[in-house]
Amino acid sequence: MKGNVPRIAFFSDSFHEVNGVANTSRQFDAFARRRQLPFLSVHAAPKGDFHTEGSVSTLELDRGPAAFKVERDMSFDPLMMQRHRAWARNLVRSFRPDVIHITGPSDIGILGAWIAKQSQTPLVASWHTNLHEFGARRLDKLISFVPRGMRDSLTGATERGILAGCARFYQMANVLLAPNEELVDLLVRRTGKPAFLMQRGVDTELYSPARRTRNDATFVFGYVGRITPEKSVRVLVDLERALLAAGETDFRIVVVGHGDELEWLRANLRQGVFPGVLRGEALARAYADMDVFTFPSHTDTFGNVILEAAASGVPSVVTASGGPKFLVRDGVSGFVAGDERRFIARSVALMKDRAGQVRMRAAAREYALTMSWDSVFEKVYDAYDVALGLVRSGAA
Repeated sequence: MKGNVPRIAFFSDSFHEVNGVANTSRQFDAFARRRQLPFLSVHAAPKGDFHTEGSVSTLELDRGPAAFKVERDMSFDPLMMQRHRAWARNLVRSFRPDVIHITGPSDIGILGAWIAKQSQTPLVASWHTNLHEFGARRLDKLISFVPRGMRDSLTGATERGILAGCARFYQMANVLLAPNEELVDLLVRRTGKPAFLMQRGVDTELYSPARRTRNDATFVFGYVGRITPEKSVRVLVDLERALLAAGETDFRIVVVGHGDELEWLRANLRQGVFPGVLRGEALARAYADMDVFTFPSHTDTFGNVILEAAASGVPSVVTASGGPKFLVRDGVSGFVAGDERRFIARSVALMKDRAGQVRMRAAAREYALTMSWDSVFEKVYDAYDVALGLVRSGAA
């Protein structure tokens, strides 16, 4: 970040909710405040509001009665544009951004893209969620009564259709950002636009092995995140069955979060513990009190929770799909499992390997110490410079 720092209007899908996009958005807001950067944060909230504190202005837009839920704590308002475009456009115009940054095709993101087009402001779009995979997995659960072959055909067509729609949306931007190398390559192929890496950071003071309060011998497997079909959380029940079949009984599986699969897990996990949604120091203690972090999701684009566990000195077992595999050094700070059978086997093996746990705990913490939020957002500002350069040169 050298020379004149651009003025950024940041339209975020999520800010107050409990998910990775919201966490990243709040961290970006905090970064702008620390660096005293000119920054307009636009996101949804229960009540509409506009205020300025130091270099950061905040525009919060309420959703109306037409809004419908897409997650337990997230909604989409199809009338967001109609209700708020005049107010938002005028405030953005007064702010005079050099770049508008949106985080996806949400009601807020669509509003931000429209304002960028109307004002001819360079647009940067970051990819945070694999909506095509989410949609396919949720449809698969919804039509579970359909024969497997037909179900695969329907979910496959749905996934391809959603991906094509998302690619068309992201083509509107001048520059794209994505949280892992695979998605960077995907966006370049699908849109023909330049794309750069936008990873995530972690607060290594909040998330720390020093937060550990347990001193008993019970082995704790942990999960933190949305308890939903696309997270493949039912694998945790298969893990428990494998442990019991192997004669292991002194363990528990702590599941932190909320979602549609919660009641099913409560009914089927015999040794499960469900503290609900945790935040701040309570969440940090929950991580530190785990012995292994088990994350069976195949759809995560990054995996903030993997970094939070690593910062807490907890090794992770993850799948070979999506972003989490880039955050775990296989056999060093955890395991990357190619399929469900290996996922369970690695988790069980780590429970029995106490010496391995000690080594992996240290390696996980060491890696997390290299992942600061400041370095992440400094690279985002480099991407803004690219977008501005393309526009000035007439290449975008």
